[in-house]
Amino acid sequence: MGRYVHPRFAWHPTPDAAASSPVEHETVIVGAGPVGLALALDLAARGRPVLLVDDDDTVSVGSRAICWSKRTLEIMDRLGLGDRLLAKGVTWNTGRVFFRDREVWRFDLLPEPGHRMPAFVNLQQYWFEQFAVEEAGARPRVEIRWKTRVTAVEPSPDGVLVTLVDPAGRYRLHARYLLACDGARSSIRRMLGLDFRGRVFEDRFLITDVHMQAEFPAERWFWFEPPFHPGHSALLHRQADDIWRIDLQLGPEADPEEEKKPERVIPRLRAMLGERQFELDWVSVYTFQCRRLPHFRHGRVIFAGDSAHQVSPFGARGGNGGIQDADNLAWKLALVLDGRAPESLLESYDLERGQAADENILHSTRSTDFIVPRTPAAIAFRDAVLELAERFPFARRFVNSGRLSLPTVYDGSPLNSPDEAAFPSAMRPGSAATDAPVGIDGRRDWLLHALGPEFTLLLAPGDGVAVEELRNAVADLPVSVAVRTVGLGQDADLHDCDGLVTRRYDLWPGTAYLFRPDQHVCARFRSPRPEGVRRAVLRAMGWEV
Repeated sequence: MGRYVHPRFAWHPTPDAAASSPVEHETVIVGAGPVGLALALDLAARGRPVLLVDDDDTVSVGSRAICWSKRTLEIMDRLGLGDRLLAKGVTWNTGRVFFRDREVWRFDLLPEPGHRMPAFVNLQQYWFEQFAVEEAGARPRVEIRWKTRVTAVEPSPDGVLVTLVDPAGRYRLHARYLLACDGARSSIRRMLGLDFRGRVFEDRFLITDVHMQAEFPAERWFWFEPPFHPGHSALLHRQADDIWRIDLQLGPEADPEEEKKPERVIPRLRAMLGERQFELDWVSVYTFQCRRLPHFRHGRVIFAGDSAHQVSPFGARGGNGGIQDADNLAWKLALVLDGRAPESLLESYDLERGQAADENILHSTRSTDFIVPRTPAAIAFRDAVLELAERFPFARRFVNSGRLSLPTVYDGSPLNSPDEAAFPSAMRPGSAATDAPVGIDGRRDWLLHALGPEFTLLLAPGDGVAVEELRNAVADLPVSVAVRTVGLGQDADLHDCDGLVTRRYDLWPGTAYLFRPDQHVCARFRSPRPEGVRRAVLRAMGWEV
């Protein structure tokens, strides 16, 4: 089994091992999975050196996380991987839901044009990691130490003393911050005596990658009680390299070791796929967990991704949630390390991504309860919803085969500034920026590219708005703030080519939006004044104003 050829990354001796005392490192990341790699790339792009350690010497085995959402793709585009993910992955926007022997609902996750990224790209986690490792290799601020295992951590007020073991032996180093991205079985979490709170579901699911030539379109197909797998659910996704992901519900009584055997797997797949030729590429059996740490920050140790929270796979919230953890944390930590923001800014990571974890757990729990109803009443409700959804649009909003990942709106974040005038509910403070085409220096590009990795004030010119005065007002702040005009006219910094920026952001003349370095809105103004903009920037940096 296995058509992908796993790269093997070389281990090299480190001079840290021969040092007479622990060598100081600014940031140490544990775990070279998607989250740890994204964090390393983001911190390096912000000028911070990073040491990334992993106890393996290759990328993940099996496809694992495969559905990368629009927001994750936008983040990785900023980190230099967008084109590679699009080129290698399978783009899809359409989902189809079946009940028994018929289709009951078809939906489009990106019904409007004018976005650089699609709703989802399916790409095996090993490809994602390989591309990220290659990108990290081109960043001089990123050092990766393979076959290096953390065996002890000793937190203190000024950092973390870390004990590591590699092929040459044991040594110690000191990190100002330790970022634990070491997955659901996190050794760092165990060393600190921390545990998850939440719910573990009893049902077991077979997950398999199948290599086959098939005419099925690039869509998400989900079945409730199909004829080929009666009484259970099934899921089909297309991936790169003619690999297809198939999930089959097994029930709580299934024996994981028995169910992974080819003589058990192949008949189940044959019932689904008929006489079509296929080969097994990877097989696993899993149970659902919807759990999280009560807090993601523990002094100078910070958890991200599966080491901080776990959700069921329906909805593609695990990997995407982890990448968005990295996106939220990197700019804040970079500002703190650079001495431009107070360390208390990191508390907003715990608050905002805790909110996101709670949201993802809520959606995942509801999805699992709908997919695997446990009582006669719950089964009757689900079946009635599916029957009605075929004919009545009102019922379709109750169908839950996995509410697919969307970026969390950080409502209530202390980094947000309240509106001082009337705005629509869309694009409120805490929202991730919505992309749209813009003209930059005579060429067609994208709004998210124009926002960049810094604070940006996006301004629709209007009477009474002094652009230069606003630029001067933010020039002496402890961070760089780009002030860019956008409009339908050619004289703006950004030309609103198709009018989508104006429409999506409700840009009256004089309207302005302030975006954080992670491209989330933190303030909006109908008539921006210099002092109000300054206060909003400082508040978003964690300073009391």
